[in-house]
Amino acid sequence: MKKELMAVTCSWLLAGSLAGCGGDGGGEASGNDAGGSSGNDSVTLSMLVSETANLNGIEAVAEAVEEEHNISVEIEQRPGGPEGENVVKTRLATDDMSDLVLFNSGALLQTIDPPENFVDLTDEPYMDRVHDSYKETVTTDGRIYGVPANSSQVGAWLYNKKVYDELDLEIPKTWDQLMENNQMIKDAGKTAVIASYNEIWTAQLPLLADFYNVQAEEPEFAENYTAGDAKFADTSAALRGFEKIWELGVEGENFFNEDFNATTYNQGMEMLATGEGVHYPMLSQVLPIMEENYPDAIGDIGVFPQPNDTEDINGFTVWMPDALLINKNTEKMEAAKQWVEFFISKEGLEIYADAAKSIGPFVVDGIQVPDDAFEAVKQMQPYFDEGSTAPALEFVSPIKGANLPQITSEVGAGIREPQEAAEMYDDDAEKQANQLGIDGW
Repeated sequence: MKKELMAVTCSWLLAGSLAGCGGDGGGEASGNDAGGSSGNDSVTLSMLVSETANLNGIEAVAEAVEEEHNISVEIEQRPGGPEGENVVKTRLATDDMSDLVLFNSGALLQTIDPPENFVDLTDEPYMDRVHDSYKETVTTDGRIYGVPANSSQVGAWLYNKKVYDELDLEIPKTWDQLMENNQMIKDAGKTAVIASYNEIWTAQLPLLADFYNVQAEEPEFAENYTAGDAKFADTSAALRGFEKIWELGVEGENFFNEDFNATTYNQGMEMLATGEGVHYPMLSQVLPIMEENYPDAIGDIGVFPQPNDTEDINGFTVWMPDALLINKNTEKMEAAKQWVEFFISKEGLEIYADAAKSIGPFVVDGIQVPDDAFEAVKQMQPYFDEGSTAPALEFVSPIKGANLPQITSEVGAGIREPQEAAEMYDDDAEKQANQLGIDGW
């Protein structure tokens, strides 16, 4: 995730990432904090979000908050991925953080010290409606610091259904079946697997999306990994993710687009939409962006889980929603609390849902995937209903090495073999574990 920091004054935010939580809206923010909005006094809050955000849903919510509470929002966009993480850390360190922040939940949230930097939301009434599985991803030392800023999503294989029909292909249930499909696509003169390594964060998706398979084969892996008792390099199910990237890439069957190192995230979406590329290992966050840019093609985009080596194991790896956080040092505390409370209220969520389609099921009681959901999201729902899902590793372990995008990109490019890459990543994870003070490493 990428580029230079740029400021954008708008009232929008991540439309592909639905504001996935609720509560009874309209209540006053608690406490006697300064910076609230009352009477005709207006308050303007700042909010920092990733530049990958699709912003339609928040624009609609922001307009309602401004109308009802006289609180407006100015949005700054930062890069995504490691570059954007560094922007957030730098701004926290220099006391230059916005009033509201949208950031990852799970392991990456722990790297920015929530108790030190963000407001404790544990006792807010609206937290009762948020699923426990989500609360765990924004909890430090038993206290909750964020609310869901979007719906859940999956890491999986997006595919062009029109090309699948043209080539008479079936959704693969095993890795071998996927590789056979890739070969048929390549023989037809199309790109079988879109790789957008110009945006290096995208290189890690085939490994991360494989965690459902790891969990199915090694149910205790996350616990043992966190304790330092299991590693990628010496766990065959975990190592398999690196091997799959190798098999797809330059030194494997070479199913990537020729200019994969120069291809951007947006170009990858365009290739998928036009059918120039047929498979894109990616997060389902791309769906609303693709609908905006390629409205005539969005119905042609489907999704299936990253296949296992056996047909008996088949399910989605799930990404929990990002976290919406309140800067602990904001001078506009009451207004910030009001904004968040409205954002996740029933009214706010309905406004959001009317303006933006979800990229996966919600993590809030009583919120269902709507009838007009993306076809790809409808394909996900049966897996959720059947329980054929597992959270990504970063949501069940606080340890995620910062260099994974670089390491996986080297595997795909044929620079580094899977075993060596896994060992490098284990070393990277050890550094992260030591920084977090986790015993056993």
